Amino acid sequence: MTEGAFFQDLALVMAVAGLVAALFSRMRWPKVLGYIGAGVLLNKYTWGGSLLVDSQSINTIAQLGVVFLMFSMGLSFSAKDMKKLRGVAVPSAVIDTIVMIWLGYTVGTRVFGWSLVQSVFLGVAMCDSATTLLAKVIDEAGWGSRPFAKYVLGTSLCEDIICVGAIAVATGLANGGGMSAGAFAASLGWLAVFFLAVVVIGLVHVPRLLVSVASRRDDEALALALLGICFFVSFLAYRFNFSLALGAFLVGFLGASSDVRERLAVLVDPLKSMFSAMFFVSIGLLVDPAALWAHGGAILVVSLVVVLGKLFNNTFASLLSGVDVKTSVQNGFSLAQVGEFAFMVAILYAQLVDDPSNPMFPIAVGASLLTTLLNPLMIRMSDRVGDFAERALPVRFKSVHEAYRAWLAKIGASEGSPAFRKLKAEVFRLGVYAVLMIAVATMCTLLTHVNYNGVSPFFASYAHVFFFVLAHLLCLPLLPLGVSASRGLADAVCVMLCGEGTSRWQVSVQQVVRAVVSFAVLAFLFVEWAMVSVSIAPRGPTLWVGIGVIVLVGIIGWRRFVKAGSRATKRFHDALTAEERRESLARTMELAVPAGVEIALPATSPAIGGTVVSLNIRAKTGASVVSVMRGGVVARNVGPEWEFRGGDTIVAIGNHAQIAALKDLLGVTS
Repeated sequence: MTEGAFFQDLALVMAVAGLVAALFSRMRWPKVLGYIGAGVLLNKYTWGGSLLVDSQSINTIAQLGVVFLMFSMGLSFSAKDMKKLRGVAVPSAVIDTIVMIWLGYTVGTRVFGWSLVQSVFLGVAMCDSATTLLAKVIDEAGWGSRPFAKYVLGTSLCEDIICVGAIAVATGLANGGGMSAGAFAASLGWLAVFFLAVVVIGLVHVPRLLVSVASRRDDEALALALLGICFFVSFLAYRFNFSLALGAFLVGFLGASSDVRERLAVLVDPLKSMFSAMFFVSIGLLVDPAALWAHGGAILVVSLVVVLGKLFNNTFASLLSGVDVKTSVQNGFSLAQVGEFAFMVAILYAQLVDDPSNPMFPIAVGASLLTTLLNPLMIRMSDRVGDFAERALPVRFKSVHEAYRAWLAKIGASEGSPAFRKLKAEVFRLGVYAVLMIAVATMCTLLTHVNYNGVSPFFASYAHVFFFVLAHLLCLPLLPLGVSASRGLADAVCVMLCGEGTSRWQVSVQQVVRAVVSFAVLAFLFVEWAMVSVSIAPRGPTLWVGIGVIVLVGIIGWRRFVKAGSRATKRFHDALTAEERRESLARTMELAVPAGVEIALPATSPAIGGTVVSLNIRAKTGASVVSVMRGGVVARNVGPEWEFRGGDTIVAIGNHAQIAALKDLLGVTS
């Protein structure tokens, strides 16, 4: 791939994407379908030739598109919202993804006669629903306030996360060349280590770094700092035989955990739009219409399995989670489709096997397109079907289900006790510390195998000792934290088992329980520490030199290690609670700002079809849009991608001159 060829192909793709975006925005059609259609019209399969110079350019463009798509998805992820919906969204997502991957694997091996790995990729392509499509269809239908909407979007977001992990595991299996139980377990284990290590270490350092850079009011530095981290972590994921999507999503999540999340979203949004469009055009460039037609039967089979399988899975999982019948049916109908993840999985497999004409690619893309086109119709049908299901179900089933929901509510209330919450928190802390030890050991072990002779022959001779010492020094701050967590866990277990009584026998039992739990936890940490030491320990006399350095530094700098652990814990907690702080600040500002001015948007307004960021409202007028009323529903905290429509009532704040400038921009004469 030459430099001139790449830029020629990039220019063509961008020009086509811009034309399609303008045309489909004017006609109010989904732009994703337009991008894919444009790619189909440009590719070599449709007309027998192509304006593109080098097919390798397409792969590079597609990979960049995957990175920015997954990065923006992570940046929009809300841990707080998922926490509220975890009782429904998490079980639904887990059940649906597991069953759909199994169905895809079964269809691939039993019906199509494919290999094991190829069938696994088909299952991964079938397991995820399109979050952006669901949000757009629900918004256009005016159903955003209905009960099923929050469950559907929460389940879809949770499926996104699970699918990222599934892609990483499938990529590792494909690179490993097999699907044995050992290979699967190893891929899953290393995925968990990489995932948790990036999240925990990132939550300690990345939000603080972003806030520090943002305080200098330099948008360029802020955007490049985050994107630099994004591509670095994506590269690490690639080197560990995971997908680029995993690293990009995790860094997006880290950015969402900072206090400058909204500012980051505004800065990155143009890049996301650009590379997302390029990605979908590149998908179309690889689609052979003749192959779609030739595999039409297989596409119909996969589409039928997707629609029926996901409809049943999500309806059943919602009922199992204690959701009412109508809402469960609406969940099932809304999630019965696959979206952009199927495109990413298909193109990833095509690149792994270096064969875009492989049947998995057109089948996955065709099924995704077909179910995407059917989804708006199914969402609109779900209301009537849900009402019918509630009327048609036997009275006995309804009474049993209501009793089951009451039982779940009772369990949920008991889980909210302080002792149970503390137990979960301490177990989570210990799990994090254990994973960090493994991650540090893995990182240092990999670094010892690098050839450093070109840098320094002396360092190359003692690299094993250096990284042995480094691993233990990085793990030392975890020791006081582990001791503290063991005490907290012992207290929580003691309260759960023995209560908080003060009688002599209860006090004696409490002491025994505390001692047993504390000893067990500390023994676990010691065993893990020993395993870490053995895995990276150098041989010969240098081992004792390394141990001596560790002991000496540990004794002299113990207080510093304790302080470092405490600071890391505080930063981790601050990152996890960043969303609550942002919302609290927003509520405070709402109380402090003057009353907003309502502006009715006429049908002739030039702002219709535009967004907050494309109109550049803040910079051009100085006014701020705080909410929009549409169809009797008030949307607060309007984001940069909010698209205005005729009939909207905009609530804005500002002085007289700013409001006048805003009215002029919106084409409002009164």
